[in-house]
Amino acid sequence: MDDDTPVVEQVTDAVSGAPAATSEAATTVVKTVRKAKKAVKKAVKKVGSKKKKAKKAAKKSAKKAKKAAKKTAKKAAKKKKKAKKSKR
Repeated sequence: MDDDTPVVEQVTDAVSGAPAATSEAATTVVKTVRKAKKAVKKAVKKVGSKKKKAKKAAKKSAKKAKKAAKKTAKKAAKKKKKAKKSKR
């Protein structure tokens, strides 16, 4: 406390400054919470999109495996036909 200014004046300054400090602190907290919320949303989005991508990749690989099996079956059939023809 200053000895030069009266006590009443110092108290009024402190009391009038308190709400401003409180509102600033509240604003800061709100901003921090909002930032955290955004970060969480981003993280959730990334996880969701990764799951979707993994699912798509799994489907594609399953399709490719089926196609590969069909192709090998066709190739084997062609080879058999050629072998039969060459025997004649």
